[in-house]
Amino acid sequence: MSTSVTSETFKAGDSPLPGMKQFGLIAAVLGVVLTGAGFMMSGLDRFYQAYLVAYTFWTGVALGSLALLMVQHLTGGAWGVVLRRPLEAAARTIPFMAVLFLPIAFGMHSLYEWTHESAKSDPMLMLKAGYLNTPFFLVRQAIYFVIWSAMSYLLTSWSSEHDRTGDPALVDKMSRLSGGGLVVYFLTITFAMVDWTMSVNPHWFSTIWGLLYIGGQGLSAFAFSITVLVMLAQTAPMNKVVTTHHFHDLGKFLFAFLMLWAYLSFSQLLIIWSANIPEEIPHYLVRWETNWKYLSTFIIVGHFIVPYALLLSRDLKKNGGKLRIVATWIIFARIADYYWHVAPEFHKGGFTFSLLDVALPLALGGIFISIFVSQLAGRSLLPVNDAGLEKALTHHVH
Repeated sequence: MSTSVTSETFKAGDSPLPGMKQFGLIAAVLGVVLTGAGFMMSGLDRFYQAYLVAYTFWTGVALGSLALLMVQHLTGGAWGVVLRRPLEAAARTIPFMAVLFLPIAFGMHSLYEWTHESAKSDPMLMLKAGYLNTPFFLVRQAIYFVIWSAMSYLLTSWSSEHDRTGDPALVDKMSRLSGGGLVVYFLTITFAMVDWTMSVNPHWFSTIWGLLYIGGQGLSAFAFSITVLVMLAQTAPMNKVVTTHHFHDLGKFLFAFLMLWAYLSFSQLLIIWSANIPEEIPHYLVRWETNWKYLSTFIIVGHFIVPYALLLSRDLKKNGGKLRIVATWIIFARIADYYWHVAPEFHKGGFTFSLLDVALPLALGGIFISIFVSQLAGRSLLPVNDAGLEKALTHHVH
């Protein structure tokens, strides 16, 4: 197939993925209604706790997409050509997610012990006060979102311009930004996840925490992007482009990121358990010696063993419909994993359920999906002047 195509050839139209957009809007409305009911039952503190989990997950999808986009600009490959537009649309949601950070900023006193007056009499927290204080925390968040939004804006605007002009200089600019951008991404994500989730328990620490979230964001972004691509492949023009070989490639990447997440999660457990330091092991004791152990078991079986066993199948990875089911399952398991990270710190006596724990991931997910679909609209679904386009279009031959 020739690459003599224009951006109009693969244009998404004004309402791409109408089913997904409708789902996003319904989920957002239903989530907001359930959030209101949950708030009346559980109160403000529980709202902020559930919001932190939901927000960290959905923002992680956007940030993971930005990272995968930069990886694709550095490495190339047919997988990235068919996935580029969904990754760009997800990355362009970052400025909107910055606005949605405001409830966390307002709820800091409910979420973070180090904001309390009692922190001034805690020797451990006094040592960390230079970093863990409200003004510096808010300044850091502003810096993170400015950096992430700037990288997203530059990469997606240069990509759009390259669609129009085919200027090879733009490819070099995207590649150079991606090289340095990945280093910045690793640093900012590490600091941001220490701020958002690890400082919920300021007495505990893990040196692998940032890497664990980086691997998890990559897994979340791949699972979400595969789900989107399968939907896009059901209608024109992508049904003439995406083949079983594309799905096979993406399924292998999903499997690789699942293995990376599992490796990092087990590494953290192994290091902390073998060191047996009193400041570190309570993190796991709470999650195994109370009824949190049932969620811990689900994380091992549902998040790792089941998708691992399924993704071993070559035939499953080649089947878009089946791969989509596994990817969707992983998305739900990822939310449970984030909940497992945060919620036990607030409920050390054992698992307690609130309607907010379901309502807020649904509400924020619906908002994220609605913004995502709107960002996908009106653009070519393939980078029409990309050097790897012809290979991607003829991927069934390779």
